[in-house]
Formats: sequence, C-alpha cells, structure tokens
Amino acid sequence: MEFEFLDFDIIRGEEIDLYLEKTVPGNKGKNWVPAYHFNICLSGSLKPIGKIDIRIGYTENLYYGGHIGYSVNEEYRGNHYAAKSVLLLRKVAQTQKMEKLFITCNPDNIASRKTCEYIGANLLEIVDIPEDNDMHQRGEKEKCIYEWVCT
Repeated sequence: MEFEFLDFDIIRGEEIDLYLEKTVPGNKGKNWVPAYHFNICLSGSLKPIGKIDIRIGYTENLYYGGHIGYSVNEEYRGNHYAAKSVLLLRKVAQTQKMEKLFITCNPDNIASRKTCEYIGANLLEIVDIPEDNDMHQRGEKEKCIYEWVCT
C-alpha cells in the first residue's frame, strides 16, 4: 500500500508555528520510512528559528534513530521551543495512527534529554548502538531511548 502524506502545511501553536518544508518518501531498500520536515518559526513570522522532522512508521532502525529529530538555532535556545515543537507534532502522529514514538539522543546531550523530560517521555534505556547500524558506523556509540505516548 502506498503511503499518503496528509495536509500539514502549517501547524499553529501559541508561541511557535511549524511550516512544512518538505516531505520525503520512504525507501524500502534502505528501510527508511516517510517523513515530514518542518521549519520552526515564532508565531507571526516566517523566519525559521529551527527545524523538526517526524518519521512515520516503525522499524528497528527507528528505535535507535528516533521518530523525531529537532534543532533550534543557538540564539533561540532556552525557551523550550524544541519541546513545544514536539508537542505540536502530536497531531501528525495521531492522524497517522501512531500511538507511541521513540525519541533518541546522545547521553551527553543534556538539552535533548531535558526536552524529552519536558514533554513527558519515559527513558526506557541507554543502549549501545549495534555495530551494523549506520549511526555506529558514523561514530555514534550510545543512545538514550525515550518512549513518548502521544495518544
């Protein structure tokens, strides 16, 4: 069955809005799932202050790589914009019938760990990345695995 991207051109929040930048189809050969990529903007502005993406589906690689990736430009950090962006993506996850998401980060990434705690994600474990995983081959060795129930 072909994956259908749904209409999420703009997701509005109280302080920030998410503007769809692009969609990326899955790649079965690489075991990649479809993804939505958004720019994070302050409400009333189109100037990006960061980026966030959500990957739709479940694979073993997503356990280590996570369903959501985000970054906030340095001058805008400290305002919980990453966490608020994740919370806005709940609508995408729910519409795509995803009840829980994995969000991962490196153990020394305190800001991302705080983001996961802020949204109420549960730390499942800190794991060694399998040697055959592409993240391990790029030099990453460990990940904190958080589970976020988004129903």
